[in-house]
Order: sequence, then structure tokens, then C-alpha cells
Amino acid sequence: MRTYDYLTDPSLGVQFSLGLLAAVAIALLCGVLSVLVVLKRLAFIGQGVSHAAFGGVGLAMVFGLASTEAGLGQELGMFFVVVAFCIASALGVAWLSREDSSRADTAIGVVLAGAMAIGFLLAAHAARRAQEAGELPPPSIETVLFGSFLTLGGADALIAWACCVLILGVLWLVRRPMLFASFDEEAAISAGLPVAKLRLLLLCLLAVAIVVTMRLAGVVLATALLILPGAVALRLSLRLWAVVGLAVAVSLVGTIGGVVLAFELDWQAGPSVAVALLAIFLVAEGVRAIRLR
Repeated sequence: MRTYDYLTDPSLGVQFSLGLLAAVAIALLCGVLSVLVVLKRLAFIGQGVSHAAFGGVGLAMVFGLASTEAGLGQELGMFFVVVAFCIASALGVAWLSREDSSRADTAIGVVLAGAMAIGFLLAAHAARRAQEAGELPPPSIETVLFGSFLTLGGADALIAWACCVLILGVLWLVRRPMLFASFDEEAAISAGLPVAKLRLLLLCLLAVAIVVTMRLAGVVLATALLILPGAVALRLSLRLWAVVGLAVAVSLVGTIGGVVLAFELDWQAGPSVAVALLAIFLVAEGVRAIRLR
């Protein structure tokens, strides 16, 4: 087995372990968030915010933070610029859909289109400026945005775990009102809960989680991890904590299984995890269909 060979190879085992550590952190984080995403019908948010990150990357290029020879300081600077841009995009979505939460998909589409256009224009400007100055051109947006678990280092794993602990900690502090508002928004409003503020907080947390997942493993995986675990869990149970537990379990099994699949078949890690999660979803759909007979 290639996975066993990687684990027992002194030079490759460390790289595999770091990638797996980052993958577990992202799986835990997205597993919990996926339940809220599905309940709040924000499935498009992953695509929207991840593509809005093009604007943040373009801005980082203009600031000189995204170069082919970027050091750790520049990498962190670029990361925070992209996160800030994505949070601003999430705030824009919240503002555009403030009167009717069902308009969130439209708002995401508007922000996505604007952010992507800004990102490509800024990236082109940065490349032209570097050429005129005789400097090395900045990397392509695709290179900056699309990563892989199999090429991660210690700093990447640390960022993944730090964001995981931070976001899950915030969610734990507001777990009761957040879950109440997610399961029954109208009842939460009647109970006097600040539903609009909770929704805004959720969008900001999703923005950070999406940027982390996207930077480490790509847009495809960010979308899959924020939809499929929650969709599977809600098909197998309607009990609150059972749904959360199932979503986390599905996320972990799909992620680890997908990473192993990538090693064994020499596939890209992000799409491999997405395929594993899709397979679990199809099995859950089959189980649900049998139950309803």
C-alpha cells in the first residue's frame, strides 16, 4: 500500500503527517459548520466567498504580499488580507439580504461577481507594474488559491488548528441561540433573539473557515466539506446533537479516506476527499430511501 510506504518513509512520513493534521482540523471545523450551512440554506456561500477571495488575492498582489519568493511574513500578511476581504464580502452579503434571508443566494451572486472582477483587475495591474519595474511577476491567482494537503508544512497545520479552535470556541459560546435560530428562525425572532446579528456572525465565521480550507486544499474541497457532512447527518437523524456528531464523523471519515485515496491512486487530495464525501452521501440517501418505504 502506498499509504503505508509514505508513513514508514522517514523523508515522506513527516509531510504526510502534517497534511493529515491539517486535514483533521479542517474536517472538524467544517463538519460543525456544515450543519448550520444546510439548515440556513447557505450552500452557495462556499462557492461565493471562495471565489470572492480572488479580490483579496488581487489586493494582496498590489500590496506586494503575493510574490514567487514570499517569506513567512508575506504569507501571513496575504492570508490576513484575503480573510479581511472575504469577511467584508460576507458583510456585504448580510447587508444585501438584510430584509429577507431567502435572498442570500442572490446577494452572494452579486458579491461573487464584483469581487472576482476586482480581483482579476488588481492582479493584472500588479503583474503589469512588476513587468515595468523589471521585477519577478506575482504568481497566478490559481497558484495562490488552490493548495493541496499533500504539500502542506508545519505553519499550514498550525494555522488550520488555530482557526479550528478559535471558530469552534466562538460557536460553543453562542451554541444555544445559534442552533435555535438555525432550526427555527421565526421562533427565535419571537423569543427576542438577535437573529440578524447571529446570522452576521455565522457568515463571518464561514468566511474565515472557507479561506483556510480553500488556501490549504482548494475551492472544491471547501464547498464539499461545508455541504455534504451536514446534508448526510440531517438525512440520518433529526436529533440536535446526533446531527452534529454525525456531521463531524462523516467529515472526518470522508477527509481521511479521501487523503488515503489520493495516495493510493495518485489523485489530487481535494477532489479525492470530495468524491469520498459524495460516496457517503449516496449511501446515506439510500438508507433514507429504505427507511421511508
